Amino acid sequence: MKKLLYILVGISLVFTSCSREDNTINFTFLQLNDVYEIAPLEGGKVGGMARVEKLHQDLLKENPNTFLFMAGDFLNPSLLGTLKYKGERIKGKQMIEVMNAMNFDLVALGNHEFDLSEQEFQHRLNESEFQWIATNPMHQLNDSTTQRFAVIKDSVRIELPKTILFNVKNKDGTAIKIGFFSATLNANPKDYINYGDFYESAKYAYNSLKPKTDIVFGLTHVAIEQDKMIANMLPNVPLIMGGHEHVNMSVPVGKAKITKADANAKTVYVHRISYNTKTKEIVINSELVSITKETGIDEKVDKIVQKWNVLLDEKIKEILPNPDEVIYTAEVPLDGRDTPIRSEQTNLGLLITKAMAYSFNNDVDCAIVNGGSIRIDDQLQGDITGIDIFRVLPFGGEVLKVALKGSLLRKVLNYGRLKAGKGAYLQRYNADYDKSSKTWSVNNSAIIDSKVYKVAFSDYLLKGFDIPFLNQENKDILKVYKNEETAIAKDIRKAIITYLKSLQ
Repeated sequence: MKKLLYILVGISLVFTSCSREDNTINFTFLQLNDVYEIAPLEGGKVGGMARVEKLHQDLLKENPNTFLFMAGDFLNPSLLGTLKYKGERIKGKQMIEVMNAMNFDLVALGNHEFDLSEQEFQHRLNESEFQWIATNPMHQLNDSTTQRFAVIKDSVRIELPKTILFNVKNKDGTAIKIGFFSATLNANPKDYINYGDFYESAKYAYNSLKPKTDIVFGLTHVAIEQDKMIANMLPNVPLIMGGHEHVNMSVPVGKAKITKADANAKTVYVHRISYNTKTKEIVINSELVSITKETGIDEKVDKIVQKWNVLLDEKIKEILPNPDEVIYTAEVPLDGRDTPIRSEQTNLGLLITKAMAYSFNNDVDCAIVNGGSIRIDDQLQGDITGIDIFRVLPFGGEVLKVALKGSLLRKVLNYGRLKAGKGAYLQRYNADYDKSSKTWSVNNSAIIDSKVYKVAFSDYLLKGFDIPFLNQENKDILKVYKNEETAIAKDIRKAIITYLKSLQ
């Protein structure tokens, strides 16, 4: 009797196991965000899209139901994007080619995509072979007319949808539908883009997806506090894959979570998801994976990366003979992210301006650069190479020593302070503002209007683009010193590299 009982229990377990297998669908998400560089960084130690693709292929072998996502910001900024190829700026062309080869399953728009001109952005759309999603951004045609952005091939418009549905099947053919919405931060106003209200757009998209899907996920590019609001607004969305912050995080909100990987594919998130079609239970196991030499390399993607790197090396070696040499090790991350660099003094801004003063043997009273010239939108950490400095300031330019009256210097500093959040915000060395007394000081002494100061400026600022009254025609600019052709001040990037080497 006992033997028969064991047999019956065993049969029961077998049927239970089969039932669970039949009712469970497993799938995997590979999440990237804020990727501007296709090659490894930190002297080859971290990142690299060929390495990400190797991981992608490994995950596909583990589970064919693997999906590759980009949560915005990839077309700009990049050092490669500033170079010319076949007569025009690259502006993200390299990213599209690499992402086409990697077969991305879904790509959301970030605010930096709209750094490109309308024509450049349309070219990148047309070159793409992967699926985009654009829940809130619309193409502004004129003052009153908008339409959906579209990929245009052979005069056929394929509009970027507000929502996306994927079918996922297990081995026995049981299928579910998973849906996606996006949200893009309205941080980069342009005449050709209408961001709308991303909260309302996300809510509308979710409500349209809910009746026809088993699960809905978010693929967003907004600030974490905004992601939290979306998660609270849509509590049945179990996972929001986001971007924008550039540092990895996994933030629980109720029964859901928001995940963001580190910028430039230094890390990626792998989400292994199980869904029970009978109980509707969702289990998500999320793993932050570092992308390093140990990840391996996909040869097909690596060939594309190397093609673009040859062009980059040729251009940089015209200025810097050994761009891959490690020149400095940053124990503390040097912050060049867009929001801080355009709104507050950062350690990277201080380092740059110290280097500007150093290029004149510190024979200046202070140094100033506009935050908008710093284009990396990332943090530098660990081993830093010459090519990293080119990433920080891809447009280069001279450092100029200028003699000017204190009255003009104070006016310039106040203008930059009031432009917090804009490219005209000034990163500084040896110039400080006291909020209580509302006064500026240089060398720890209040600026004297009649005194003549020597200031190291980026040459861009002396053209009057960011600060209209700061140009060489201003009567309060008494002298602009001319650099010798061999001076390190002839290129701000060389000045920084030389300064960093001096710190070793």
